[in-house]
Amino acid sequence: MAARGGRRRWWRMAVTATAFLCGGLAPARADEITMAFGEKIPPFCFPETNSGIEIEVLSQALAFRGHVLKPVYYSFARIPVAFKSHQVDAAMTDLGQDMTAVGAYYADPAVFYDNVFITLKERNLVIHKPDDLQGLSVLSFPGGAKRYPDWLGPVNKAGRYFEQNDQALQVLTLDKGRYDVVLSDRNIFRYFTLLLSLNKSIQLRPVTEHSFVKFNPMDYRAVFWNKRYRDDFNAGLKHIKENGHFDAIYHKYLGDNMAEPKPE
Repeated sequence: MAARGGRRRWWRMAVTATAFLCGGLAPARADEITMAFGEKIPPFCFPETNSGIEIEVLSQALAFRGHVLKPVYYSFARIPVAFKSHQVDAAMTDLGQDMTAVGAYYADPAVFYDNVFITLKERNLVIHKPDDLQGLSVLSFPGGAKRYPDWLGPVNKAGRYFEQNDQALQVLTLDKGRYDVVLSDRNIFRYFTLLLSLNKSIQLRPVTEHSFVKFNPMDYRAVFWNKRYRDDFNAGLKHIKENGHFDAIYHKYLGDNMAEPKPE
């Protein structure tokens, strides 16, 4: 009996070790993880279908250790509020707020947002330094002034800074000349430009992109309350980058229209 009991214990230990060596595919506990996302940021998030680049990347990364992602959608301004009040387990971004100060854990960068200033080409505007924005009106996604205070702080103080959650309207209002400058991620702006161009009655004018800060992937990361969830996510992200699933997701939504991040 003692010998058989020893063999059973040895077998359980062997199974556990095998699962560990296989990359943690059999976790001690798999959970449903609620995460706050922006309510309208195609092609990164499509709330009506729970799809998009960011949804699929984060979902696949968490699934590596058996977790199920449950997206919860908010306006951008509500994302840090919902996270800090523990309405969700995680958030797609900190929206420029330092969440380590409240005990949260940042994940490795999963998707990139390469923010640039965009102007109508016919205006021949040059933006190389913050002073170049003096006297210009700027339309940004929510939280832009907090993320880039050196650039947008003076614009905000002058009353010429505005935010728009619906980034399709950024394309249209810039085209109509209602604002001088738009702050947007390059891929999001291109996506909406292509989408609007399908309407033959809309003839959008050419634009110029102005890179104004050095691209830093650490500027945009998911944040978790639970360290284990964060660690499981990082392991899964590494896995899908190595097996090609990460690149496949990007290509699925952007094809050859993807804009690569630009250095300063």
